[in-house]
Formats: sequence, structure tokens, C-alpha cells
Amino acid sequence: MRTDLKIVWDVPATPPGLAGRVERFMGPGKSRSESAVEIAGIVGCGLLLAVGVWASGVWHELSGVQLVVVGLAGLDLIGGVLTNATNAAKRWYHRRASGARRARLLFVAAHLIHLMAMGFVVLSGDWRWTLANAALLFAGAAIVEFAPLHLKRPVSMAALMAAVLVNLFWLEVPAALGWFAPLFFLKLLVCHLVPEAPLERRHHA
Repeated sequence: MRTDLKIVWDVPATPPGLAGRVERFMGPGKSRSESAVEIAGIVGCGLLLAVGVWASGVWHELSGVQLVVVGLAGLDLIGGVLTNATNAAKRWYHRRASGARRARLLFVAAHLIHLMAMGFVVLSGDWRWTLANAALLFAGAAIVEFAPLHLKRPVSMAALMAAVLVNLFWLEVPAALGWFAPLFFLKLLVCHLVPEAPLERRHHA
């Protein structure tokens, strides 16, 4: 037994109105250190992504609107991976509540917008890419969400790897956009849907 660690599932109270809705969306009770890691990760990985896309030269082939979509998708996925991996998000999205499962699946379903924006705007109407990734998303989400609790983590990893491999070999995109599928499925199938324990270090008196 780890006497130096504790699991804290208690969700802090949130303020009324818009501020409370935003806090609940991100995960109530986020610590300063979690926020610091998020900010550092978004800035660092966002810069790496921007430099990589720039160095690839793919931006020569994209319109202004397409570049905006790529930029917004990249920032959302990088930020989403980090946010959904925090204790605060795990406590909120995997709390014991009647609507928690519905909220998780609606969150996943909302990301069809990402696929449509990439497929129809950036990839110039690639229906095959869009529909195939939508099928991978919904199949993966269902498998993870309804897997036995003790199997959710390895099941999510299998679903992630399957989706990435399908994209690499059968749903090819320009190399400079190859980051989209790994980050997209990592955010949703692993970081969002796996109910990991919100661990904190125990402070001994």
C-alpha cells in the first residue's frame, strides 16, 4: 500500500454563471501546478507544431482559411490532451453521476466538427477520410466506454493504435498533417475516456 499517496475524488464547488460552466468544462479544482504544465505544454508543443508545419512548406499549398483551421485544430488537440489528463478533469468527467457517461460521449461526438473541418476544408472535401475517421472514433469510444473498468486503459491503447495505423497506411494525408490523427485519438480515446485515479501526494503531519 502506498502510504505517501492518496486518491481524491471530491469535486470542489464551482461558481454560478459562465465562470462556473467554464470551470466545469475544464475540470473544477485545477491546481496551479496543473495549470502551469498545461500552459507550458501548449506553448512548447504549439511552437514545435508551428515550426514543423512551416518547415515542411505545406503552408504554400494551403489557403488562409485552411491554415487557420490547421492552427486551431492543433492548439485544441494539444490543449485537450493536457487538460483531459489532469486530476481535475478526471474527477469531473468520471464522477459518480447519472449524466456522466452521457456527458463524456457527447464530448466525444462534438469532435465530429474537427473531422469535418479537416476533411472538408483542409483536405478539400475528402469524404473517405472524414467518414472513416468518424467510424474509428465512434467504434473506439464505444469499445472504451463499455469495456470493464480494469480493462479500459489497455483497451483505449489498442483503439488508439488501431486508429493511428489505419490513418498511416490507408488514410494518408500530407506528412505535415500526420500529427492530427495521433493527437485526436489520444485526446478522446485515452485522455478523456479512461477513468484514472486522481492521485495526490499525502502530506504527513
